[in-house]
Amino acid sequence: MTSQRKVIITCAVTGAIHTPSMSSHLPITPQQIADEAVAAAEAGAAILHLHARDPATGRPDQTPQAFARFLPQIHRRTDAVINLTTGGSPYMLASERVQPAAIFKPEVASLNMGSMNLGLYPMLARFKTFVHDWEHGHLEATRDLVFKNTFADIEMILSTCSESGTRFEFECYDTAHLYNLAHFVDRGLVKAPFFIQTVFGLLGGIGAHGDDVAHMRRTADRLFGSDYQWSVLGAGKAQMRVAAMSAAMGGHVRVGLEDSLWAGPGRLARSNAQQVEMARGIIENLGLTVASPAEARELLALKGRASVAI
Repeated sequence: MTSQRKVIITCAVTGAIHTPSMSSHLPITPQQIADEAVAAAEAGAAILHLHARDPATGRPDQTPQAFARFLPQIHRRTDAVINLTTGGSPYMLASERVQPAAIFKPEVASLNMGSMNLGLYPMLARFKTFVHDWEHGHLEATRDLVFKNTFADIEMILSTCSESGTRFEFECYDTAHLYNLAHFVDRGLVKAPFFIQTVFGLLGGIGAHGDDVAHMRRTADRLFGSDYQWSVLGAGKAQMRVAAMSAAMGGHVRVGLEDSLWAGPGRLARSNAQQVEMARGIIENLGLTVASPAEARELLALKGRASVAI
């Protein structure tokens, strides 16, 4: 693992955490999401992690119809691996969140590996004015919100998506989530290689200190040995620092406006592609090479774009 020379960049294009009033660069409409995804791929992202939004309000929308408005265009315009969220929004049931992946059968789907407190309300200290009525409540309600991902939820998503050969971006927000994944490995419900996305810096999950990053890596090494590919995302200001740590430690990186709106202290990122270019600079300055979509497919043992239903 530590000698890995091809680094996969995943770009999470819009997500469900940030709200439209926080940045005019956050893609909201289907065309914006498609254009941002394609530009990110052209900048070097091998995998595109995709959410959908209501084009009028920017509110997260997990209906298959919302994804159908941009997926065919992305699939036609780029060879990048399409990764559909099953995380959706923490306000949604798992049965809602799995529907786009169940219908479109992507090469990859994300899968949150445990329930957790997910505190977004501290952003209210930085963002005071909102265009849409739902935005303030979306953040405030997370003071008393559990993002539900029970063992039953996880097993349902695993069984639903595995039937079509979809593999998973296992999103692990704390060490317990790595042990949850090991539980499903022991039961034979998932097969190597595992694509493990360790998440740092969200309130309710593990922090973004270097010791936290190293601890998650050590734990994954102990549980999964050489059977996994390790990637990281750092939330907010931790994005590029954590990405640099992962690349230097033999891992992969995830960037994008879902995870951070910033390109530096006090500077909003102009686009997802800008963050991909920044990550690419870190990787190449370390003497490493950015993986192409074909190389990502080989590393992750994906079924290939011809087998999706987009």
